[in-house]
Amino acid sequence: MAQTTFDPRSLDSDSIVAEARERAGLSEFGDESFREPMRRMLEAYETEADLNENGRMAQRDRTIGLLVNRLRVQDWLSRRPEILDEELEVPVVICGLPRTGTTMLHRLLSSDPDTFAVRWFECRYPAPFAGNDWTRDDARIPAAKEEIRQTLEAVPGLATVHPWDALGPDEEIMLLENTFLAWMPEAHAHVPEFGRWQREQDLTEAYEYLKTLLRFLQWQKKKAGSSATSWVLKAPFHLGVVEVLLEAFPDAKVVQTHRDPFETIPSICSLQLFLWQLGCDAPDPLATGRLWGGNWTYALRHALEMRNTRYPDRFIDIWYRDVSSDPVAQVRAIFEATGRTLSDEATAQVRKWSEENRRENRPPHEYTMEKFGFSEEQLAADFREYRERFILSRES
Repeated sequence: MAQTTFDPRSLDSDSIVAEARERAGLSEFGDESFREPMRRMLEAYETEADLNENGRMAQRDRTIGLLVNRLRVQDWLSRRPEILDEELEVPVVICGLPRTGTTMLHRLLSSDPDTFAVRWFECRYPAPFAGNDWTRDDARIPAAKEEIRQTLEAVPGLATVHPWDALGPDEEIMLLENTFLAWMPEAHAHVPEFGRWQREQDLTEAYEYLKTLLRFLQWQKKKAGSSATSWVLKAPFHLGVVEVLLEAFPDAKVVQTHRDPFETIPSICSLQLFLWQLGCDAPDPLATGRLWGGNWTYALRHALEMRNTRYPDRFIDIWYRDVSSDPVAQVRAIFEATGRTLSDEATAQVRKWSEENRRENRPPHEYTMEKFGFSEEQLAADFREYRERFILSRES
């Protein structure tokens, strides 16, 4: 049968669904609650984002890839329903503003042999490719490495901001992205109206789908020989919906990492500007500052409210400088706070990882707060309660 010819620049949802089905060779999505947020996202790319031709093609292709993920996952679930019987043990979820050491802490905790973590290639491709022996030579890994190579080739500055590793632990926000209800569209383009709509939605079902994907990945990891028993998750995004997170994982504790927003917020915006450059000819740094300064102000205030009113005993506080100066002590403190013991083997792995992955091994990340429209007075006002509680009080 001849393949259908699709316009690679089209953001039409019907065309994208049709191409996804053709690529996957599958037709059944199962739950189709993704359709409304996907449609709104695509409309926002069309009307808000000022995407160039490469940006349009990239977002069409990424959306198709997410739908292919859903089709493949559904196919596996229909053939192997025992996947859904996997029991998830999630004692730790790392949350904190980006640039507060969440990635470093996540990878330190993940170096424990008894701990599951979502690897970057699994985030992007949660289902094994058709016909591939994923327990041996997993074709998802070279595909992920090539995607990272192309990304860094297009915007080399991204390498100064974040350690990119196809095999490294990464954020499950990329799994949530398959529901079209995470912040990834705003990470890729300036779509503030879509972001406002998204924050009004109930993400309970999105987190249920996240759990389905984690069960599937856990099943795969066991089939490949892993003897790990519990997960460490990590995504700053959870701060804005921390009540949904904690209802989805009722035994989890949130490790909230802390660093002065004077340092973190401009750095976050620098990262976002690099990402917007992948699909827009001249992204506006001031728009980046308004959008992401607002997003993280909202998320942090929401998390503080949840801490104060509903979940005062579900948080563990860790400071960025402490992780940098004594990583083993911070990892041990987290283990103890969740009723576990850091083994000698895990301690050795944590030390090894921290020695091999020092920040100075990557190029310096340079930015200013003024570039994004920030001043010290504004940031002090936006983050007053947080800074008084976790930054200024500790310094004094």
